[in-house]
Amino acid sequence: MNVIPESDMISLLMGATLAVKCVMLFLALMSLWSWTIIFFKFFTIGTARKRVIEGYDAFMASDDLSSGLKAVGDETSPLTRISTLAVKEFRLLERADVSRDRKRLLVKDTLRRVLKQGVTKEMRTLTRNLPFLATCANAAPFIGLFGTVWGIMHSFHSIGLAQSAALATVAPGISEALIATAIGLLVAIPATIFYNYFLGKLNEVESGMVDFAGAFLNRAEREIAWSNKPEKR
Repeated sequence: MNVIPESDMISLLMGATLAVKCVMLFLALMSLWSWTIIFFKFFTIGTARKRVIEGYDAFMASDDLSSGLKAVGDETSPLTRISTLAVKEFRLLERADVSRDRKRLLVKDTLRRVLKQGVTKEMRTLTRNLPFLATCANAAPFIGLFGTVWGIMHSFHSIGLAQSAALATVAPGISEALIATAIGLLVAIPATIFYNYFLGKLNEVESGMVDFAGAFLNRAEREIAWSNKPEKR
């Protein structure tokens, strides 16, 4: 398999037109930032998925709500942060200056809203910066194509100046055009693959958190004594 020697590649890049150099530099920056996001998200989403799965299993295996909340993990677990919001809201409702019957009517809807807000907040944190990968996946090939078009224009311009269509005349422009296309694809392909990969993992994380919120609400309704007993008159 024939490949371009490294020295020739560097000479080719250095000899490219200013517009194509700008395109390649822009694509290189996009690639650097997208790989930074990929490595960071690979760790954070993977860790969150593991803690959600383990925490949910521990919660379901516990005997009651109190022991279940202790079993979901420390404050680094998304389930702990979600349940902390719900417990805090429950305590506020418990101290609210309203009748027990009124609290009993409010507790279910209040906890459901807080748990939903907790899940949304966690998902917002986990999906942060992922739109940049989608942008790279969609835009990088077109940015590379712009460099390709510019390189071909440069080739035709060289033919006009040299008044010759010899391979030596058009080869530099065509080469820089093809390199711009290749770099655009090198940015877009990993961004596309990992964006779809992260979406699949995030669906698993969200499903786990929603399942936990449902189990939390069921246990709260079943185990909170004052929410099930009418106020004595």
